[in-house]
Amino acid sequence: MNGSDFGWTGIVRLGLVQTALGAIIVLTTSTLNRVMVVELALPAMLPGILVALHYVVQLSRPHFGYGSDVGRRRTPWIIGGMCVLAAGGILASAATALMAHSTAQGTALAVLGFVLIGLGVGSAGTSLLTLLAKRVEPQRKAAAATIVWIMMIAGFAVTAGLAGHFLDPYSPERLIVVTTVVAACALLVTLLALHGLEGRAQAPAIVVTAGAEPMLAEPAGMPRFRAALADVWQETEARRFTLFVFVSMLAYSAQDLILEPYAGMVFGMTPGESTQLSGVQYSGVLVGMLLVAVTGSLGRSARELVLRRWVVGGCLASAAALAGIAYGGFRADSWPLAGNVFVLGVANGAFAVAAIASMMMLASHGQARREGLRMGLWGAAQAIAFGLGGFVGTVAFDLARYVLEQPAIAYSLVFSVEAGVFLVAAWLGLTALRSDPVRAPRDLPSFGEIAMVNVMDRSV
Repeated sequence: MNGSDFGWTGIVRLGLVQTALGAIIVLTTSTLNRVMVVELALPAMLPGILVALHYVVQLSRPHFGYGSDVGRRRTPWIIGGMCVLAAGGILASAATALMAHSTAQGTALAVLGFVLIGLGVGSAGTSLLTLLAKRVEPQRKAAAATIVWIMMIAGFAVTAGLAGHFLDPYSPERLIVVTTVVAACALLVTLLALHGLEGRAQAPAIVVTAGAEPMLAEPAGMPRFRAALADVWQETEARRFTLFVFVSMLAYSAQDLILEPYAGMVFGMTPGESTQLSGVQYSGVLVGMLLVAVTGSLGRSARELVLRRWVVGGCLASAAALAGIAYGGFRADSWPLAGNVFVLGVANGAFAVAAIASMMMLASHGQARREGLRMGLWGAAQAIAFGLGGFVGTVAFDLARYVLEQPAIAYSLVFSVEAGVFLVAAWLGLTALRSDPVRAPRDLPSFGEIAMVNVMDRSV
């Protein structure tokens, strides 16, 4: 083992950083939007625009990755990103409280807060993934990624549950205090976990074998980005999978900003209860991902088929769960919403990790040395879908409520449309993930390595 590689302690410390990052994100993207829509009676498209803005800002992720590559140190970018994220989270909660007195001033402050949130997540998340990829031994990456992934999901669930408990009875002051405490704890955990972990910047490693091209060598200059991107876009397989990623993640994210307001407006849940509902959903996501990981222990020759089944099956199950939530609005007094949301989480988690697995598998298809660019293309499609999905979901609800007047009917219509989009995604998955044993690599990625990518994707 290279002395500079991380041991198990270092891996767990990075997992703590990811937990800290997720703790702030779950409050800013789930709780604040519910308060704006239910407690402040603001249009649902307002938090939709704000969350979409923080996803748009994350299109700067390649620039953060490039900066850490140039300096060959990731720690400053992670700590800097967490500081910006913490500041953005606190600012966003203060802006939400201010909206009760001045919607215009509060919205202006919230825009700044969510821009900071996007910048913080982009810097910290990108650099943390790079540090894991470069400093963990290949034989440990599977277990390392699984550890980090579970710690992140646990951070989502625990933070949602505890914050929901302390938010009741709700007040603007309590919201600011809870967010500030969570942000301060997250930043302290990050500083302690990273202290002395990475060490000094390392010189680029170059491995040269006789009669062959240099391997693992860092390029002396940057490739021509536009030309390389155009080459990848000409690949039919890459285009098909890009479309699948966009549509599936659009359906995946469209319910994020309307589920908690739906629980409050139709089912009469308090802010604390609806925040705890997010914890239930993330618990289901964890179970779904574990199901895929367990079935992924099959022989390598069967993995491609298993992935295809989980991708398509997860989309179909997500559609069914959303249809159940849509129907439940008409039976609010007896419908088991928490159980329905848990099932949605299981389906979402299974589909998401299987989709990321397929992404890693297909990245090596086509022209050589374009793996990172393909991953970047699909990551950009996912970021756009997440931002657009939240916005479209909230706007669709506002329009439906304006036309139909009754919130239950409006919400049910939107959830039904989302279920239909998942059905379209299932069909696209069948098209994009056709088995091609001639071109498929012999060594497909392990499910632990898949989880490492999914950890970072769900922290955006």
